[in-house]
Amino acid sequence: MAKNKPLSGQVRIIAGQWRSRRLPIHDLEGLRPTTDRVRETLFNWLSGDIAGARVLDCFGGSGALCLESLSRYAAFAKVFELQTSAAKQLQQNLLTLKCDCAEVVQGDTLALLQQTPSQGFDIIFIDPPFRKGLAQQAIALLSEHQWLNNNAQIYVETESELSSLTVPSDWVQLKEKKAGQVIYRLYQYQPEMDDA
Repeated sequence: MAKNKPLSGQVRIIAGQWRSRRLPIHDLEGLRPTTDRVRETLFNWLSGDIAGARVLDCFGGSGALCLESLSRYAAFAKVFELQTSAAKQLQQNLLTLKCDCAEVVQGDTLALLQQTPSQGFDIIFIDPPFRKGLAQQAIALLSEHQWLNNNAQIYVETESELSSLTVPSDWVQLKEKKAGQVIYRLYQYQPEMDDA
């Protein structure tokens, strides 16, 4: 029996500098890459905002969302991923693409989000394993620990039966769509500005 679980899937980059590139991913429990159709819709929503953005992918998994962002000229991406093999594969895929503007952090997202970053982010992806309550916990930590730049956009993908999410009052919902087993939403962080 082989010690290493073989790579059993691929993620395809839809557009940008690495358009149509296919990269290997591990078949791991809970790893559920965002489908091409959903990704296409999401990046249409974000099309004017990706280039030059700082991106945070809270639950990296296959890396599909961060790789798509970097392909479309995001300035930097930070990725959190709990599973060691998935994190290593994402690092390898970034090397394959000769991408040096991304950082993969292997660890527990909820613990990592309790730290305050030196710099905020413009686009945040929350696409956790389903039915573990992780999206709601991540939402609470993002605002509490200043991960969000003003007007940051936050994408949240959850199981379709999770019909409502509790978000901070300064998050404005921009979009919502359902596709099969998933529901996905886009919010914008709009903090109250003091009147000049």
